[in-house]
Amino acid sequence: MRSKKKNLNFMKQISKYFFSALVMLFININFSQSTINPDAVQKKIKIDGVSAVVGDYVILESDVDKTLIDLQSQGVSTQNITRCSLLGKLMEDKLYAHHAEQDSLEVDNNQIYAYVDKTVDYFIDQLGSLDKVLEFYKKKDEQSFRSELFEINKLSQLSEKMQNKIVDEIEITPEEVRQFFNSIPKYERPVFGAELELAQIIINPEVSKEDEEKVIKRLETIKNDIVVNGSSFATKAILYSQDPGSRSNGGKYTLNRSRPQMVKEFRDVSYRLREGEVSSPFESPSGWHIVKVEKIRGQEVDVRHILLIPEITNEALVEAKRTIDLIRKRIVEGELTFEEAAKSLSDEEETKNNGGVLINPTTGDTRFELTKMDPVLYSQAQRLEDNEISNPLLEEDRRGVKKYKIIKVSNRFDEHIADYSKDYIKIKDLALREKQLNKIQTWMVEKIDETYININKDNKDCNFTNKWVTK
Repeated sequence: MRSKKKNLNFMKQISKYFFSALVMLFININFSQSTINPDAVQKKIKIDGVSAVVGDYVILESDVDKTLIDLQSQGVSTQNITRCSLLGKLMEDKLYAHHAEQDSLEVDNNQIYAYVDKTVDYFIDQLGSLDKVLEFYKKKDEQSFRSELFEINKLSQLSEKMQNKIVDEIEITPEEVRQFFNSIPKYERPVFGAELELAQIIINPEVSKEDEEKVIKRLETIKNDIVVNGSSFATKAILYSQDPGSRSNGGKYTLNRSRPQMVKEFRDVSYRLREGEVSSPFESPSGWHIVKVEKIRGQEVDVRHILLIPEITNEALVEAKRTIDLIRKRIVEGELTFEEAAKSLSDEEETKNNGGVLINPTTGDTRFELTKMDPVLYSQAQRLEDNEISNPLLEEDRRGVKKYKIIKVSNRFDEHIADYSKDYIKIKDLALREKQLNKIQTWMVEKIDETYININKDNKDCNFTNKWVTK
């Protein structure tokens, strides 16, 4: 008998940890990907009846019904999803949110309102009118619909913040990783798909001084209108910023001093500003910015920024193409290795120092599993032989910035059963997830025991994952 029999199904256990986040995404009405089926408008929703109470939250029978309909309207198969499992999921979310409020965890109301605005606009576009949207969700007016969307998304954010807090400080040692791997029977070890290691060299078209000055002067004009004339920074960001990640919410980001996310140039300027202060134009690898600090909350700083990117001329693109053609020629003819060329000639700071080798943003290592690769990168690499240099590729990012690159497949790994030495990073990730899962399960048991919970008698026979009912 093995001491850790649960590892026989460790992949299923780990998946449970992420099921919560997945279902909440569907419940939150993912407006960027979902498509509403107008025929679903005719389905009846049960309005009354309390399914359960968790802390300060009430879950109605209609909440379970609406969750099921939301999943179906988005094309999700609900064949194996029972009302009991949905109720259990909703109860988990309420438990997280209840204790997030008890622990005084805060959410960004402005961000939620912005999301609600986008959601309503999307639904109107899908169904054709606000009246049809209200009919679909059985709401008497727009305000009640917006209020419900706000509460749903507030609950989601509170739940996410609580889960993050539970697992935030969990770390795992190499010895724990080794023990985790050794406890998995050989016939249960995961199979990792075919993978590639890739390297690239980037050449950015050169921006002229004249175009750079145009951008700086435009940012100075925008800053003057904000500081002198009292114009809204958020409105200016929505109108003019070229940052697709923040433009729609008025250029807002929250920086955390303990977890750097933005580039160094951006952080350095932001942390020097006082509340309400607007920076002068400054440059980062993304382009030129101005930043305003809205709120400083200990380690966290709420900022808004406007990004402008200098125009790239056709002449600059032609010159960049000529440069990368020459680099490729020198590598193919043996004058330089790919690694040497990347270190001395590539314009991409993130990869040049390690010879152009790409880091997988999902896993943090250098391998890309073919079935999970970015489709654009996959299309560029799939036909390359080992150590073959691609022809120059013109690439355009979400901001519209163009650059040339060449890529190389530096290593190829066939599909294989997990190997401790070769797949340490992936195994470490699985071990960490299991440790996080165990922590969450322990937290659940403790909080269920100390939280007021009442379940309708019709639901007490449900086979819940968690022990919501004491018999």
